[in-house]
Amino acid sequence: MSGGALVLLSVLAGVSVAYVVRWFQLERARGGGLATRAPGALDLATGFVTNFFDALGVGCFAPTTAVFKLRRRVADDQIPGTLNAGHAIPTVVEALIYISVVSVDLATLAGMIAAAVLGAWLGAGVVARLPRRSIQAGMGVALAIAALLFLAKALNVDPGGGLAVGLSGARLAFAVATSFVLGALMMVGVGLYAPCLILVSLLDMNPIVAFPIMAGSCAFLMPVGGVRFVASGRYDASAALGLTLGGVPGVLLAAFVVKTLSLNWLRWLVIAVALYTAALMLRSALRERT
Repeated sequence: MSGGALVLLSVLAGVSVAYVVRWFQLERARGGGLATRAPGALDLATGFVTNFFDALGVGCFAPTTAVFKLRRRVADDQIPGTLNAGHAIPTVVEALIYISVVSVDLATLAGMIAAAVLGAWLGAGVVARLPRRSIQAGMGVALAIAALLFLAKALNVDPGGGLAVGLSGARLAFAVATSFVLGALMMVGVGLYAPCLILVSLLDMNPIVAFPIMAGSCAFLMPVGGVRFVASGRYDASAALGLTLGGVPGVLLAAFVVKTLSLNWLRWLVIAVALYTAALMLRSALRERT
């Protein structure tokens, strides 16, 4: 592992600690602290399962949103904040693993991560002030886009990628600009993984390089965006805590125990879930207008 990668991992660890401390501080100031927001067994199970498959590259936003909608567990306008706040720490664990084991050009990795974090920071500030109907409509469209990206992956119509592990010049600039947009889109509930994987392949890079890029981007931007949602109160604290506490063991199990697993059938399931949930969100937005 290069010295630059070690620095990046150290910074990531520091960001995660700062996030957890700030989360506790904000909830304590709100009254009672996180200890009073004990998650239920189903919240823990949701965190475990969704983060298990997230570590395998499937993504966790669409399945988690579907569970919340089907259980009527979290209000629609609180789902984006709950996703970002709750999945932040499990994603940090993913990033620590992938950055440690996958070789990628440091300039490409750092540039795309920094752009995604900036997009998330600006995006969270906007989403936290949006009315309920706007969030519902935005998430419905975002989930539909995510479903189409998953469909492209399942049908093998996305680019196959090349062998490069880094970018330079105009390609690097394009990747950085696109990462900024993807970071902002995460704040309305569309996951970064599928778009990032397709972006990396389009730029003729080795698809495996997408894993440290997308996990690292999410690991930095989700605590950044999560803090803003926690501060605004636009999230469900107990559900988010369940995602965190259940998610970390799920990530570790996926990373260190599971070696081979066919994900084709699971990708089709995620497509169906994302499309169904998008329809529910858009219908809720129409009802909200009425």
